[in-house]
Amino acid sequence: MNELHKIVVVGGGAGGLELVTKLGNTLGKSKKAHITLVDKNRTHVWKPKLHEIASGSMDYSEHELNYSAQAHEHHFTFRIGEMQRLDRSKQTIYLAPYLDEQGQEVTPAHSLAYDTLVICIGSLSNDFGTKGVNEYAFRLENQRDARHFHSKMINACIKAHYQPGSITDSQLHVAIIGAGATGVELAAELHRTTREVVSYGLDRIDPQKDIKVTVIEAAPRILPALTPELSNATMSLLGEYGINVLTNSRVSEITAQGVKLSDGGFIGSQLVVWAAGVKAAEYLKDLDGLQTNQINQLVVLQTLQTTLDENIFAFGDCAACPWIKPSGKNLGLVPPRAQAAHQQASHMFKQIRLRLKNQALKPYYYKDFGSLVSLGKFSTVGSMMGGLLGENLMIQGYFAKLMYLSLYKMHEYAIHGAFKVALDTLARMITKRTDPRVKLH
Repeated sequence: MNELHKIVVVGGGAGGLELVTKLGNTLGKSKKAHITLVDKNRTHVWKPKLHEIASGSMDYSEHELNYSAQAHEHHFTFRIGEMQRLDRSKQTIYLAPYLDEQGQEVTPAHSLAYDTLVICIGSLSNDFGTKGVNEYAFRLENQRDARHFHSKMINACIKAHYQPGSITDSQLHVAIIGAGATGVELAAELHRTTREVVSYGLDRIDPQKDIKVTVIEAAPRILPALTPELSNATMSLLGEYGINVLTNSRVSEITAQGVKLSDGGFIGSQLVVWAAGVKAAEYLKDLDGLQTNQINQLVVLQTLQTTLDENIFAFGDCAACPWIKPSGKNLGLVPPRAQAAHQQASHMFKQIRLRLKNQALKPYYYKDFGSLVSLGKFSTVGSMMGGLLGENLMIQGYFAKLMYLSLYKMHEYAIHGAFKVALDTLARMITKRTDPRVKLH
């Protein structure tokens, strides 16, 4: 009896989870391949939701997915651990030991053999070597980071309420470095949730005077990767919220007291969030000779295969994938967006099926369906169609918010199916009527 083709997917983010679920429901269920998902965490939360966890506007436990349960229900295997090393000659990956929160070893270092390897580990924030970031700034790279910031924010509010002295200017001042989607969305959510937190009995805090949010961006405008129209509309709404935005402002250092700017300015803040820049994990640049670019992304062909090994694929934020139109026009690289990871996961599923049939692989063509930026409970701005009709259609308000919510529902549908999504949605609607408007712990 022939051994099953071994497919190993490293990274359980949106794209990787969608891919292994589709593969498990088809190739795994029919015993045509053995599928393994590898991730350093035990659970998954959709990354565009991290700013909601950090601000307290979403209870992460209601949206957290357990990889082991998903694997059991969808006919694939889950292995916990972080990929540490790759041996292409042996077609084997090596995983670091998995440690608990106290640093105790839970699983030892081990290895996994593959016939097809797919790497989709997402991206990290890029601090560009800025002094003090690791020591004094929060990041939002996973659910642990988001929960940590939220806990610190709640504690800062409680401390300010009970302390005998007056509240200082920097004490409840959140400085967010980076005005991309994450930074802007976090600022908008914090404007609402911090005020709701203090409404639960913390009456010594004056929301108008004591709570401040500042967004710092090095580029000439916020959301520099999106259209100027979308940037201007977002800037207008942030102004209505009373959020201070500094553009053309470079950060030179983070200290325990706040943020130093390269022009000599200083912003006092005891809650600094670093949300600037994107890069892939450091270990990718030394991954057994695979080609990477300056931000550690694996360079891939249009087939999503790495340039130096046809058995290894990469997609999502960790991959430098060419953005080429069917006409042949080269637009650079596919941008690091959730919609790109979703599209590439679907394409990767088809590629693996072709590969198992020994058929030629197809090129991937990115389709830009526009961008949406959530600005709190009721406001969203965006541009739809992304030029597919020759121009961008600006949308704003409640309709845009519904479109934003639909993106998450599409992700849930891909990993759970219609019936479970409908039940979960109904359950959340019911519990929202009895739960606090903001998470308080």
